[in-house]
Amino acid sequence: MAQEFVNRKIQPGKVVVFIKPTCPYCQETQEILRQLPFKPGFLEFVDITATNNTSEIQDYLQQLTGARTVPRVFIGKDCIGGCSDLIKMQKNGELMTRLRQIGALQ
Repeated sequence: MAQEFVNRKIQPGKVVVFIKPTCPYCQETQEILRQLPFKPGFLEFVDITATNNTSEIQDYLQQLTGARTVPRVFIGKDCIGGCSDLIKMQKNGELMTRLRQIGALQ
């Protein structure tokens, strides 16, 4: 169930972030990404606490990405990591490059 849920969310050409709303790193990640000019439907925040499978989702994210923590940021099918990884990509210009490559920006 958790595996199907996560795999349905992760799609080529889309940015998906698995979050917990009370997590400060998730909040910072959301702030960073919400400032960017995404095309409608190309950015999704998935609150894993809104499901009955929070722990199972985190277990599967660990299998998939090597980390159980949130946020887990996916650009297309690739997990770029968490908040600190996103910030590093933003600072070195790689974030915008990757988002343009998948056609996510207006």
